[in-house]
Amino acid sequence: SSDLTSTVGYDSIIQHLNDGRKNCKEFEDFLKERAIIEEKYGKELINLSKKKPCGQTELNIFKNFFFFFLFAEIDNVGQGHIQLAQTLREEAKKMEDFREKQKLHRKKIELIMEAIHKNRNLQYKKTMEVKQTCCCFLLYGLMLLTHSALLYLSSLSHFWQLFLKLAQTKSALEDSDRSYQQSITTLEKIREEWQKEHIKACEFFETQECERINYFRNALWLHVNQLSQDCVQNDEKYEEIRKSLEMCSIEKDIDFFVNLRKTGSLAPAPVVYENYYNTQRNATPVRSPVPVAISR
Repeated sequence: SSDLTSTVGYDSIIQHLNDGRKNCKEFEDFLKERAIIEEKYGKELINLSKKKPCGQTELNIFKNFFFFFLFAEIDNVGQGHIQLAQTLREEAKKMEDFREKQKLHRKKIELIMEAIHKNRNLQYKKTMEVKQTCCCFLLYGLMLLTHSALLYLSSLSHFWQLFLKLAQTKSALEDSDRSYQQSITTLEKIREEWQKEHIKACEFFETQECERINYFRNALWLHVNQLSQDCVQNDEKYEEIRKSLEMCSIEKDIDFFVNLRKTGSLAPAPVVYENYYNTQRNATPVRSPVPVAISR
């Protein structure tokens, strides 16, 4: 800004840096919340596999599949989510440390700039006050000169009184002018120092912002990679389940059941009629067929 005492540009930079820090804090909170969700999900998944067993009455290969599925791979998936939760907490802590480190370093620069802004504004105010005093003395002196010229024509005694006041005013005006020049010189030195520090501060803030964006970008990249890796690991665990299912043979499991539970290889013979009512009747009994062996 062309206004020496204005801090609108500096304030805009500080606001942007604070917004960036806020964004980092929001992502940090997101990681913490995600960690809570992942840990809770992992624990509930493990508890589910233990509390709700299924397939206990299955036989042979299919029974082995259920045991492998519930007590091995699902448990591993749950543990994976719990581990992911711990990883997310560690990443959140790293983001917090980075954010606080930047805040600490920036605070030192802000204190320097705050002090130099205060000194600059005070000197500017003092210079303007001295300038105003100098102008007042000058106007007062011109007024006395004008008035003395008029009195010279009317009264010589009054003229000398005004001349004495004019001399005193001239001396005060010279003192005021010297003070004004000194204030201007001091203000210029302060302005040059402020401008120098302002440039250094801006360069520092720019470096910090570059570091923040780079760190934030890498943190997001890492987070996505962690989630992707977790999906890959889960898919590997589920692939083991798929392989186990491929090993399941319907015919072999049926054969296993038949061999385990078989009661014989002959079908029951048909039931024939036997006459217990009329023993005098020459009933021809129905011949019982010979039992025939049946297949599975």
